[in-house]
Amino acid sequence: MLNRISIFRIATLCVLLCAMSCKSSKTFVSNGEVNDNISARQLIRAVEKSNTDFKTFQSRLNLEYSEGEKSQSFNLTLRIEKDETIWLSATLGLARAIITPEKVQFYDKINNQYFAGDYSILSDFLGTELDFFQLQSLLLGESIVDLNKGTYNLANSVNSYGLQPKQQKTLYNLLVLFNPSHFKMDGFSISQPRENRQLMTNYKSFQKVNNKLFPEQIDIIATEDNESVFIKLEMKSISLNEALRFPFRIPSGYKEIVLK
Repeated sequence: MLNRISIFRIATLCVLLCAMSCKSSKTFVSNGEVNDNISARQLIRAVEKSNTDFKTFQSRLNLEYSEGEKSQSFNLTLRIEKDETIWLSATLGLARAIITPEKVQFYDKINNQYFAGDYSILSDFLGTELDFFQLQSLLLGESIVDLNKGTYNLANSVNSYGLQPKQQKTLYNLLVLFNPSHFKMDGFSISQPRENRQLMTNYKSFQKVNNKLFPEQIDIIATEDNESVFIKLEMKSISLNEALRFPFRIPSGYKEIVLK
């Protein structure tokens, strides 16, 4: 079995990997074909142009979590103020999280506990530094790395454009796949061979909301040794650019979760 700390890190990461959908939106069906003549520089320019701009959004999020024979599902409310705040709240406020560029905080009313700390909770799991803006890109199905920093090689698959760093990191290997129709992410893979860990994400479908393109369904598989955790994310009922509140206050008397 995955140990408790590993499960906690995986679950925390996957709760952050959200996307968006809307009742009034239409599913975007990709029919693009890979251009074998495209260069890495041309691909990076196209990826940058595909980035979505907004001020705020709110959506309902359904999360299904499976580990071996165990499975759970959660209904959450997701709110984002771009470049400032990511906020999640479970039904009846039984659990709530707020993520800012400075820190990660959440509390759990069922177990009367809370966590308040920095991004090391995610960075330790992935073996690389993470920040708020990388997480925000994950939410939007956009590149999880700044493609203007470093150099990349094309690694095309059958239906996607792939980019890999020319010099992979010592502790992990990265592959990012982009859709040839809209240049949002088709998925990515981060592996840590020494630790026998891998995180794979597949953006199953996209949809247009107010003429902006967002992910519709995301599948996530986190593997450590011979154990795997599967997460399916489905998002509904987006509202864009409305005035939103982000209430968060850790109840008194709760026990702090300390990761060692």
